[in-house]
Amino acid sequence: MPLQPATPIRHAEPDPAAQNAQNVKGIGLMLMGFFLFASGDVQAKLLTDTFHPLQIVWLRSAGLTLGVIVLLAWRGTHILRAHRPGPQIVRGLAAAGSAFLFVTAVKHVPLASAVAVSFVAPFMLTIAGAVLLREPVGPRRWAAVVVGFVGMLIVIRPGLGVFHPAILLVVAAAGLFAARQVLSRLLSGTDSIETTVAYTALTATGVLSIALPFVWIAPPDARSWALIVGLSLTAALGEILVIRALDMAQAVVLAPLHYSLILWGTIYGFIAFGDLPDHWTIVGCAIIIASGLYTLHRERLRMKGRA
Repeated sequence: MPLQPATPIRHAEPDPAAQNAQNVKGIGLMLMGFFLFASGDVQAKLLTDTFHPLQIVWLRSAGLTLGVIVLLAWRGTHILRAHRPGPQIVRGLAAAGSAFLFVTAVKHVPLASAVAVSFVAPFMLTIAGAVLLREPVGPRRWAAVVVGFVGMLIVIRPGLGVFHPAILLVVAAAGLFAARQVLSRLLSGTDSIETTVAYTALTATGVLSIALPFVWIAPPDARSWALIVGLSLTAALGEILVIRALDMAQAVVLAPLHYSLILWGTIYGFIAFGDLPDHWTIVGCAIIIASGLYTLHRERLRMKGRA
């Protein structure tokens, strides 16, 4: 699962025509970023045949850290000055845990199903926002949450012979992902997006490095090395593209593009593993996407009401 940074802080709004042009560029960058993230997911699944999920997550995190190093060279080391380092570190720990659970799960379940179930995170975020941040949630958004969870149940179908216990790891990963987003909201008013991304990557890599010696396996062949390099590069490049997209375009315009991961996950799953979702999985995905887009719509209206 891709790291989703906090909303960027802007101090001056450009005129509408300039902002629309920036939005178009941001959409292109965001789509390319998610394409690379999905590529990283399929490479991670291929690597689970040889390596422990923790090692795979460390390799991906190391790629993100490489992206942060590029960011530091580009923007300067001042981005490491966090006003709230405690929540930043906790966010990095949640990122490491979420990625580890997701990679462990895709070793056992189809990639498209895992990606689809991971999209219950926005609904968990709505619940967490209401409970922890005291954000107002009306009956329509609560209904969208319920419908979204129904879509998830259609995808995993517990008790109908297609359920694999590993899919519950994706649900847990989505919970940690939602926790990261709650922290992003808390941090967005004090720390920049670059600071949040840097702390997330460095914290995740650091904590994973502690356990890495206990599971490390030297890459045995050229194929493994190619996948490792590909995973690290796609993670780094994807993160850089997403950062740049969020820096130039409005977050409310970019947010729905997150669902393109389901499309890429399905295509990659078919090409690499011959997995095609059945009609019930497609129905469940459609329900999750529709509910998620409606939740984003209500969130956009809520933010306009604050303005």
